[in-house]
Amino acid sequence: MSLELSKKAAAVKPSSTLAITAKAKELKAQGKDVVGFGAGEPDFNTPENICEAAIKAIKDGFTKYTPASGTNELKAAISKKFKEFNGLDYDTDQIVISNGGKHSLTNIFTALINPGDEVIIPAPFWLSYPEIVKLAGGVPVIVTTTKEQNFKLTAEALAAAVTDKTKALVLNTPNNPTGMLYTEEELRAIAKVAVEKDFYVVADEMYEMLVYGEQKHISIASLGKDIYDRTITCSGLAKSYAMTGWRIGYTGSSKEIAKMMGSVQSHQTSNPNSIAQKAAVEALTGPQDSVKKMHAEFDKRRKYMYKRICDMDLLDALEPMGAFYVFVDGSAVLGKSYKGTKIESVPQMADILINEYNTAIVPCADFGFPDCFRLSYAISIEQIEKGLDRIESFIKELA
Repeated sequence: MSLELSKKAAAVKPSSTLAITAKAKELKAQGKDVVGFGAGEPDFNTPENICEAAIKAIKDGFTKYTPASGTNELKAAISKKFKEFNGLDYDTDQIVISNGGKHSLTNIFTALINPGDEVIIPAPFWLSYPEIVKLAGGVPVIVTTTKEQNFKLTAEALAAAVTDKTKALVLNTPNNPTGMLYTEEELRAIAKVAVEKDFYVVADEMYEMLVYGEQKHISIASLGKDIYDRTITCSGLAKSYAMTGWRIGYTGSSKEIAKMMGSVQSHQTSNPNSIAQKAAVEALTGPQDSVKKMHAEFDKRRKYMYKRICDMDLLDALEPMGAFYVFVDGSAVLGKSYKGTKIESVPQMADILINEYNTAIVPCADFGFPDCFRLSYAISIEQIEKGLDRIESFIKELA
């Protein structure tokens, strides 16, 4: 057969983070003692009260279709959370519950984008953003930030990137992969540009509850009516509640956009998982003790990993303020030799680490920074210590 397949689908890169995680799992299955720094997934089990709510839902027969954009019960819980945590007023008809954060983003860009519309994405970025934009028919416009800017987009750089085709900006805070957090002052400056130039802000706040030290998470939509009207606020339960496999994400937006996203979702997936929705209600409204314990453990790991990286030769990083990643500059490794072979790229370094040191890292070329790599501290402190020892051993072998 010579029938041509979709050019749009062919242009999409597979997720390198999932590929690295799969490789690590494959080696573990072969009996190798692998440390995987790849997964953006807490190593904790989902809290027991949330699991019990899911079991009760099954026993009660809550296993049928729900409304396409989610149950009113969960929407009410999310509306309350938006009000109390984010300082945002979203009525239930402004909320769309989806099958995870990626699904929310797919809904958003399907609702917003016409062919050729541009979406500004600051680099470093989560690798799925450009691919989801392209699948929706949009054009990703990458604006590269610098270490001196703490890898954060400035209002000046944003304004310079805007054209008459700009439809939206993707704003991720706390950021994956850098762990950086935007301040209120920085967000106000960005909001001013969005309002003046008249484009949407897709605010990905998936890691909003994983903020450390004296820092505070601020939702850009909370900074005034004009930016609220232009913002689609995205979050979910995967990271903060250790519910990655449950697949529940959600958005708050204008009623018009929410209605459109709900219509799209009704045809693509019918509705979010009914059982997971019941579990999500318990997650948001039940005891939060488990969340606080996980947060405290993440913070302990964050401090340890950051200090270890800073103490190593040839590696450098900024202290992450949120999420559960350290973004490591590996540029000083390039040009060094390992056992007589010159290292010319971070992926080459990653291959050596996985094959010879049983340690998986995430090269960040697909995140917009080819000379950097990401380490997740969503694994046990024992695994972190072991993996960092191996990376340090590799560094010491370089000449």
